[in-house]
Amino acid sequence: MRIAVLVSGGVDSSLALRLLHEQGYDVTAFYLKIWLEDELSFLGNCPWEDDLAYVRSLCDQLQVPLQVVPLQRAYWDRVVAYTVNEVKSGRTPNPDILCNSHVKFGAFFDAIGDTFDYVATGHYAQTRDNQDYVQLLQAPDPVKDQTYFLSYLNQKQLKRAWFPIGQYDKARVRELAHVYDIPSKNRKDSQGICFLGNFKFSDFLYHHVGEQRGDLIEYETGAHKGHHNGFWFYTIGQRRGIGLPHGPWYVVDKDTGNNIVYISRNYYADDKKRDTFDIIQCNWISGAEPADGQVRVKLRHGPDIHDGTLTRVDDDRYRITLSNRDQGIAPGQYAVCYRGHECIGAGMMTRVTQ
Repeated sequence: MRIAVLVSGGVDSSLALRLLHEQGYDVTAFYLKIWLEDELSFLGNCPWEDDLAYVRSLCDQLQVPLQVVPLQRAYWDRVVAYTVNEVKSGRTPNPDILCNSHVKFGAFFDAIGDTFDYVATGHYAQTRDNQDYVQLLQAPDPVKDQTYFLSYLNQKQLKRAWFPIGQYDKARVRELAHVYDIPSKNRKDSQGICFLGNFKFSDFLYHHVGEQRGDLIEYETGAHKGHHNGFWFYTIGQRRGIGLPHGPWYVVDKDTGNNIVYISRNYYADDKKRDTFDIIQCNWISGAEPADGQVRVKLRHGPDIHDGTLTRVDDDRYRITLSNRDQGIAPGQYAVCYRGHECIGAGMMTRVTQ
């Protein structure tokens, strides 16, 4: 059995490689080069060189082959361009979800063809073959569980996916990394959007979209409260960065045609329904559309999860009603649905249509 292991230089993927090597599998390490030197040079030095140094050190330690796969163009076409277009349309994108489905388990699958039986990563997730289809299951660590980011994978992708650390929590991963003396054992976890690393998303938007002065308008009264530099810097539910006194202020709506950002100090008032939304562009992991009924719903990566009801509206639109309200219902973001601990799929959030 030949296994391609995607290694980023962090402790999670490094341990995944180490465990599979320890178990005697024929493994080859792959580093996906997606950093866009030219397009992102304004942000500073390329962080991929540090990442790759950790990867090389680990591969030298284990004496396993390493291949660097340049996927910058595929990444730009499939993830970055989408992110820019979504922002310009007034929506709030989640490029990390598309990075997994379109690049790690997409363009990379295309690059290696059928030469490897499985592709392993350091994601905190689990799979199980229940004969009818391969299930995507949550990791036992609710904080680190990454099924939210894997929710757009399909059956063809999941049948070749392997998550060697999915049964562990973060503390155990760190412990094993020290046991095996992995070079990245003390390296901090990366944060932020996949192609930006620790750089600010606002800097990326400024470079690609620019600034345009607009009005901050109080939602309830229509009163002018200040100015902003472009609606694309704001997302529904945002609280920080508005910069007005007598708050807290929340972003509650955007008029993209007139570059207006609507704000309010009463985010959960009765006239702002925060428990019902539609999802479109749905991906159902089993390959079959789910029946209406009770689900659990994540609106973002992390341990927070809602009870809710899923109802089909039409061919590509479902309605989700949460048992309680949430600040993060933002068009363009993704709602990920679960039944029990099984991730059944996801869709992009949009406004309710009557």
